[in-house]
Amino acid sequence: MGEEDYYLELCERPVQFEKANPVNCVFFDEANKQVFAVRSGGATGVVVKGPDDRNPISFRMDDKGEVKCIKFSLENKILAVQRTSKTVDFCNFIPDNSQLEYTQECKTKNANILGFCWTSSTEIVFITDQGIEFYQVLPEKRSLKLLKSHNINVNWYMYCPESAVILLSTTVLENVLQPFYFKAGTMSKLPKFEIELPAAPKSTKLSLSERDIAMATIYGQLYVLFLRHHSRTSNSTGAEVVLYHLPREGACKKMHILKLNRTGKFALNVVDNLVVVHHQDTETSVIFDIKLRGEFDGTVTFHHPVLPARSIQPYQIPMAGPAAVTSQSPVPCKLYSSSWIVFQPDIIISASQGYLWNLQVKLQPIVNLLPDKGRLMDFLLQRKECKMVILSVCSQMLSESDRATLPVIATVFDKLNHEYKKYLDAEQSYMMAVEAGQSRSNLPLKRPTRTQAVVDQSDMYTHVLSAFAENKEMPHKFVIAVLMEYIRSLNQFQITVQHYLHELVIKTLVQHNRFYMLHQFLQYHVLSDSKPLACLLLSLESFYPPAHQLSLDMLKRLSTANDEIVEVLLSKHQVLAALRFIRGIGGHDNISARKFLDAAKQTEDNMLFYTIFRFFEQRNQRLRGNPNFTPGEYTC
Repeated sequence: MGEEDYYLELCERPVQFEKANPVNCVFFDEANKQVFAVRSGGATGVVVKGPDDRNPISFRMDDKGEVKCIKFSLENKILAVQRTSKTVDFCNFIPDNSQLEYTQECKTKNANILGFCWTSSTEIVFITDQGIEFYQVLPEKRSLKLLKSHNINVNWYMYCPESAVILLSTTVLENVLQPFYFKAGTMSKLPKFEIELPAAPKSTKLSLSERDIAMATIYGQLYVLFLRHHSRTSNSTGAEVVLYHLPREGACKKMHILKLNRTGKFALNVVDNLVVVHHQDTETSVIFDIKLRGEFDGTVTFHHPVLPARSIQPYQIPMAGPAAVTSQSPVPCKLYSSSWIVFQPDIIISASQGYLWNLQVKLQPIVNLLPDKGRLMDFLLQRKECKMVILSVCSQMLSESDRATLPVIATVFDKLNHEYKKYLDAEQSYMMAVEAGQSRSNLPLKRPTRTQAVVDQSDMYTHVLSAFAENKEMPHKFVIAVLMEYIRSLNQFQITVQHYLHELVIKTLVQHNRFYMLHQFLQYHVLSDSKPLACLLLSLESFYPPAHQLSLDMLKRLSTANDEIVEVLLSKHQVLAALRFIRGIGGHDNISARKFLDAAKQTEDNMLFYTIFRFFEQRNQRLRGNPNFTPGEYTC
């Protein structure tokens, strides 16, 4: 399989850490995305590395027993270490603060701490088997203050740092989930909800496993993902991923079901708003996009994989360190290894190999794997780094070898301009709000973000249409049809067409002597009036004499181009026509006599000069009561 067939890859520069072994324990913090390598309980050193950390953090701790959990607060200000089921130890990493450890015991009697989560640089949550305790850490006083607590039987918990939501598993079947939301010193209890377990014989006791649940933000919304190994419907075989939408307000609702059509061991990631499902048995992965149209049954939407299953692109582990010899070739990495641990949204860790990777989606290979251009556009427009791939798809569908039909091209243009129009409308609303002074209200105005999905006219002109129009191999009728299709699409979305697109059409028509078509396009206003377009028409007069009159008609229709019309007529020595035009719009009292008399003199037509001269004498008489010209205005 060539490199162009893999649409998933591991990042080039992984975080490398000391492999897990009997002496070295490895921990991962999902909030800071940091790996902790703790040697001998910290006595012989702790090394902390994250994807964005230029320099790893290294320190030593006293060995006070086995470390169960270790995490920094946000911004790495305070270290929290859990060694027992009753207490968590703290140590300040703030300059000028004491680095002596201080300890907090859980408040609930007979409770065991399952773990803890930092929700800010000084706020922490203890999750016990009997509830949840929310604390503020006071580093100067080396103590903690209980802000709020809630008693509930807890089997296990899960934390989504991006949305600051903790999910607690309750009840005997472990399938009733209670979410809590944390923000600026407050803890809010959200409505609890039940995960539907698959149907099973009465003899087998099913319960919800922590392994089969994930939390992730997809398209700005928080979802709970449940990996259901057996479908609830008897006629369906294979596992499925059920997505429950968890809003800030209101009840959690089952929204999407992703059909996997296979069984076995699975793991989930979310990359670029795509749900990636890894299948260990076949060592392949599939991707789902919940924004693409699925099958709606009135309650939930069923989705199938966007693309055929593929392996993650083979990865070579580079030889590093002083022992590495240049002749040594990189070692192939064992993909889908049983030692892999997957974290949300896009992290894969191999503790046995000592690597942390971010999973990435490659868009270019998808272009050839998704033949339906409309669906391909729907998919690409939702991706972060999509613009150049979209432009390459547009160039490809206009190429000789992969030429698409006009209806397909029209569909693609409409999808692009729909996104373009959405951005233009948002930008206009923002500008109007700023002008109206809404920025002075309590809510700060947020300028709309120009994502890569906004493919504007200059992008299309520069990267696609200009090269396409210049391609001598392409039938000119097809070129004109495509250019007009793009202009039609812009007009449909009420987007003002830039003059350089009209120029491209006109130049293409002139190049192939399609003057009749050009005349029709202008006569029926298919090409919008503009000064640059009128000037271009003037320059075509030597090829196509009627272009001169077409240009003048356009300038008249613009009504803001009176000066240009006069200049054009004078340059053609049509002095009387220029004068009649100015009189027609009532501007003859303000025009320069010198300009018209000079133009008349250049014609070497004495009668014409005399007529123009008499006109201005009469104007002087009417305006000033004297036929004479003022000094400098004109001297014979």
